Amino acid sequence: MSAYTALVTGASSGIGEEIAKRMLAKGWRVVGLSRRRPDWTHARFEAIPVDLLDETQVRAVATELSTREAFSHVVHNAGLVWPNLVEDVKPEEVAGLTMLHITAPLMLTQALLPRMREAGFGRIVFVTSRAAMGVPTRSAYAATKAGVHGMARTWALELGPEGITVNVVAPGPVLTDNFWGIVPQGSEREAKIAAQLPVRRLGTVEDVAHAVEFFAAPEAGFVTGQVLFVCGGGSLGGLSL
Repeated sequence: MSAYTALVTGASSGIGEEIAKRMLAKGWRVVGLSRRRPDWTHARFEAIPVDLLDETQVRAVATELSTREAFSHVVHNAGLVWPNLVEDVKPEEVAGLTMLHITAPLMLTQALLPRMREAGFGRIVFVTSRAAMGVPTRSAYAATKAGVHGMARTWALELGPEGITVNVVAPGPVLTDNFWGIVPQGSEREAKIAAQLPVRRLGTVEDVAHAVEFFAAPEAGFVTGQVLFVCGGGSLGGLSL
């Protein structure tokens, strides 16, 4: 039996898939939550379909997971971008992204926390966004991602004495389906964004997963409450999406 079992949301593709596969490569067990089943399998990977925008579904899966063997890791990576200028933002968009980015990981963590406490060990990692610092058309997205930063720092203070660390990886523009859903793949706009970054390229899922892997490591027990921007320097200012 693996020494560690990780829960990874949004594990069916993109950044979540890369995170899950890196953990599997270490010999860990991984349970992935996503709206659709992934097109890949592994002997130590279990995919559970769930819509994290639906509180009833989240509550049901959280309750079910709480009855299993202890989870050592929670990585909340699932996210959505619903872009709108301020005058067009709908209250239901704010409520929906609050559910996805804040309430769902809260409910899942609450369900798994007792066993982490018993073990005296845990690693909780959020994947948020450089957009938490502000990007046009991102009112609901930026607000909820920034809210995760405050929640993570609060959890770090509360859970640190029990051997549980809580950290955040905040990517900049990364080549994923979410990004291409807003910026056409191979477009002039994509090239312009890359040219604005100090490193002169867009991020990859590997860039983000590498940072998550660091925070998730058993050896990272002296690092908690941190937000690491994996953004090619985009958090320094001057980036316009």
